[in-house]
Amino acid sequence: MRRSLVLLSAGLTVLSTGLASAQNNTPRNLILFIPDGLRALKVTPETAPAMAEVRDKGVNFKNPHSLFPTFTMANGSAMSTGHYLGDTGVFSNTIWTGYTSAPAGDTVVPFIENDAVLGDIDEHFKGDYLNEETILKMARDKGLSTAAIGKVGPTYQFDHTDKPEKAGLHSVVFDDSTGGKNGVALSDEVKDALTKAGLPTATPPRGDNSKAGDAKTPGTTVANVAQQAYFADVATKVVLPMFKARNKPFVLVFWSRDPDGTQHNQGDSLNQIMPGINGPSTMASIKNADNNLAQIRKALDELGLAASTNIMIQADHGFSTISKESKTSASAKVSYDDTPKDFLPMGFLALDLAKALELPLFDPNDKNAKIEGNKHPKAGNGVLGKDPTKPDLVVATNGGSDLIYLPNKDKKLAAKTIKVLLEQDYVSGLFVEDSLGRFPGTLPLSSINLRGKSATPTPSIVVNFRSYASDCGEAPTNCSVQVADTVLRQGQGMH
Repeated sequence: MRRSLVLLSAGLTVLSTGLASAQNNTPRNLILFIPDGLRALKVTPETAPAMAEVRDKGVNFKNPHSLFPTFTMANGSAMSTGHYLGDTGVFSNTIWTGYTSAPAGDTVVPFIENDAVLGDIDEHFKGDYLNEETILKMARDKGLSTAAIGKVGPTYQFDHTDKPEKAGLHSVVFDDSTGGKNGVALSDEVKDALTKAGLPTATPPRGDNSKAGDAKTPGTTVANVAQQAYFADVATKVVLPMFKARNKPFVLVFWSRDPDGTQHNQGDSLNQIMPGINGPSTMASIKNADNNLAQIRKALDELGLAASTNIMIQADHGFSTISKESKTSASAKVSYDDTPKDFLPMGFLALDLAKALELPLFDPNDKNAKIEGNKHPKAGNGVLGKDPTKPDLVVATNGGSDLIYLPNKDKKLAAKTIKVLLEQDYVSGLFVEDSLGRFPGTLPLSSINLRGKSATPTPSIVVNFRSYASDCGEAPTNCSVQVADTVLRQGQGMH
């Protein structure tokens, strides 16, 4: 049975001037502003004045939450369609597709924050991997002007079935790939407007903000300023003036990579829980996103659109500081060249399962190379079984939770796997595909709406990792720490 969402949010605030318009039947415009990974309690008049003003003068939803698994593409699919993940099939940022994706590097477990990968998945699932209509497509079909601007992956997801080469009205899409071979094509109208505004047709890179560091080198200490300034300029100097000139209602999605991107990569806390994601780099990234919102609001005022435009601020998920500690993991007792002693390596879940289940482990991101000795999977993902092309078990690594697929629907293997997982101190919640049966200490996927009409394969087991609150001196949700299966380091950020 399909179940749709009325509202979804990990921090939802709405500023509406709709009373007058409701009285005279004037159509409304909508801007959906998504500060990726923003924790609502970090917003104050001092840290983020523009967002705080919208919250305090508008409608503030005080007890929101994201969908689980709490990843960008998963929650982006819900925002863009109004459906739970059991319908959209976007169960995380990395999923098992059941086929080898060439744009993702010839792997069966693609990381899908990539326009070319999303196009490839669309092709393999009847032209629409979401299997649901998106809000921008619905708006576009009704004649509204539509645009999606910001972080690569979720931005394109809002109107991924649009074909710019075909005649008709199209969404304006700008993301990290714009101007490159994988970017969505820009119309001549948009290119001309960019030229008149003095803006390039290609999105600038993230620069130092993209540097995550390693076990010995801290990550970035700067926010994603230059790239997001470009996106904000595109929104305010190109898209909004264009939409005003068309003189019809519009929907604009602005997906701010910050604070998410900076919180992931920040170098304020290398291998240390404190300050974690509450250091100066994070605070700069929150202010960066806030500056983008302030610029958009100013443009609405100057264009005479403020009175007819609703603004929704809606984070896709919160954030936690990464822990790499475990006393039960066999993989944490092995020495690796790129991992501090006694810390969990990337791919620890696949490594621990392979050892406990006595199954060979292969790396789907390295031409199915066998993993042995003190090696770990390059991207953390693993295919387990005698034949890597016909695996018994697949691990899709994501961060604060991982996905396990059992391609053969083997109930005995499911039982063994769950037993192993429940013995690990890094495991929190376990959610199991309903058809595999009920197991003590677990909940069925249906209990959190991970069963539905998805086109992509449904996970057999979803593994949530342990979390706790540190003594950071703030509210518990601002002090959250979680074990994470990721290349990122203890002290950096994950969700």
